[in-house]
Amino acid sequence: MVLYFFNNFTKYLLPIALLYNPLMAIEITDAHHAVDVAGKQRMFTQKMLKNYAMVGMKNSFGKPDEDLKKIMGEFENHLHSLENYTKNKTIKKSIKKVKKLWIPIKKILKAPPNKEYIGQLQEDLEALLSAANHTTHLFAVETGKSSGEIVDMSGRQRMLSQRMASLYMLKVWGVNDKKFQEKMDASMKLFKTSLETLQKSKLNTPEITELLNEVQKSFMFFEVMNKSETTFIPTLIYKKSNDILKKMNSATKSYVDASKKQES
Repeated sequence: MVLYFFNNFTKYLLPIALLYNPLMAIEITDAHHAVDVAGKQRMFTQKMLKNYAMVGMKNSFGKPDEDLKKIMGEFENHLHSLENYTKNKTIKKSIKKVKKLWIPIKKILKAPPNKEYIGQLQEDLEALLSAANHTTHLFAVETGKSSGEIVDMSGRQRMLSQRMASLYMLKVWGVNDKKFQEKMDASMKLFKTSLETLQKSKLNTPEITELLNEVQKSFMFFEVMNKSETTFIPTLIYKKSNDILKKMNSATKSYVDASKKQES
């Protein structure tokens, strides 16, 4: 009886514990690292929406239910890390706004996915994305270097990969968004032009160049899927969006390292 209670208690407790754990907070080392971490917050807003839609469609590919809980926890831990790191009052004010916007979103994400709430959730996540983007730019400006802008742009590609995927998932789920095509086209255009800019960066190493070339190949699948009105393959887009995310995460870390070497 005691064992039964303990097992069920831990099942309930674990998802809550994942949402915030001070021991998991990141130790941010410098301004460029802060840009990288803050940039991930933008990506998390879109990845949470993507996973929410996948769970809503009852599509278990990639275990989106588990990933959603994990990302929610990482979002809060990163927020805590950024707040602890910065001494800038303007940035602290921006982070405070992000925290306020996060409260109602977390409540919806913790409940079973429901199309009734998706409109409000998408709107709230747009506001959270905008606030997180503002915070990232403030950190980028604080670096005082053009390299900070490259780290910011590279990190934004992570967000755009998840934004394109989340919009695609909502369309497959049957969520009616009148501005869907407008949002998708704008996201894809920004991703493509940013990728072209990154490919010309003086900070590029052979490793970064290879990563960007691989990202370009994965992006082609989004271009093909965006043109199709009859064939939907959510598992393919889910996988390719994660592939791009992984490679752009590696590229962003490499840009951070290259920025540090440039300044030393």
